[in-house]
Order: sequence, then structure tokens, then C-alpha cells
Amino acid sequence: MSVPFDSLAELIRARRTNMLVDAERDVPVALIEQLCELALWAPNHKRTWPSRFALFTGDGRARLGQAFAADMIDRDFGDETKRTKTLTKYMRTPAVLVIGCIADAKQSTHDENRDAVAAGIQNMMLGATALGVATYWGTAPLIDSPRVLELCGFDADTRIINVMYLGWATHVPEAPARPPLTLHVVSA
Repeated sequence: MSVPFDSLAELIRARRTNMLVDAERDVPVALIEQLCELALWAPNHKRTWPSRFALFTGDGRARLGQAFAADMIDRDFGDETKRTKTLTKYMRTPAVLVIGCIADAKQSTHDENRDAVAAGIQNMMLGATALGVATYWGTAPLIDSPRVLELCGFDADTRIINVMYLGWATHVPEAPARPPLTLHVVSA
């Protein structure tokens, strides 16, 4: 099977970090499962299948914020303003997907796993764009938040790579300018 290059390039260029969504329209769990399945098609050295997924909707989003905020307090991480914002920020979209990466004692495998998860996240975001679902790659305040890892059903040594906000796009922002391509070619 082949996909026309121009179609793929257009999809890639159409993807935006976007939180301009219909806050009242749920994103079906079955659709999010389809997006998560796309992550499993990313390159994965040694087939370790390192991605872990936990979906938060409804009041679960508030529980996610509470878990992060409690661990931030325990670790004296961030100021009071940041902790207060954490309590409510996961309510901005109808769905929030926490994406984790399994740990590995061998540093090179650990790094390869993280790269595989990140590549999988890009697959998911492209799939979401194709369906009209806006995504926003959020960084967790603590990538090893014990309460959040437990809430997600992840092993304690899993690391949070992404907190993805999802919702049906109501507006697509303009594309920011990109720098010119620089390619160093060595041919001999």
C-alpha cells in the first residue's frame, strides 16, 4: 500500500498544537482507543512495546489534577499559583490522555523506549488531525508522580511522557513559521 506523498505531507503540515475545542462534546473512548493503537505502529527497537495509556474524562480529569497537586506539595515543587492551576487545568478539554513509558535499567533501551513512545504520540496526533480532533502535547508537572502513576494503573517506575489534551476542534490556529531546512550532506 502506498499513500500519496502530497497527502501525507499535507496532513503533517495541518497538525497543530490546539486547545480550541468544543468543551461540551465528548470524544468517544473507541476513537481514543483507535488513536492509541496507532502509537503501537511506531518504530520500536527490540519490540518492548513501552507505551502505557490512561484516559481521563468527566470527574476523572479533576482527580488527575488533584493527584498531581498533592505530589507537587509533597515534593515542594512549584509555587502555590502553579499548584492551584494544576487542580483545574485538566478540565480544559473533554478528554485527557496520560501516556507513559516503561522503564528499563539499560540506559540505551530506556532511551529507545522513550523515543518509540514519542514517535507513537506523533502517530496519534496525526490520526487525531485526520479525524478533526484537536490535540495538545502537555508536559506533566512531575513525570514520576506516584499518585498519578497509581491512578493511571502504571508501574511505579513508569515515566509520564505526555499529558495529551483532546477535543473536537472548533478552530485551527495558523501555522507558525518554520526555519529553513539545513541538511549537511556527506557523500565521500
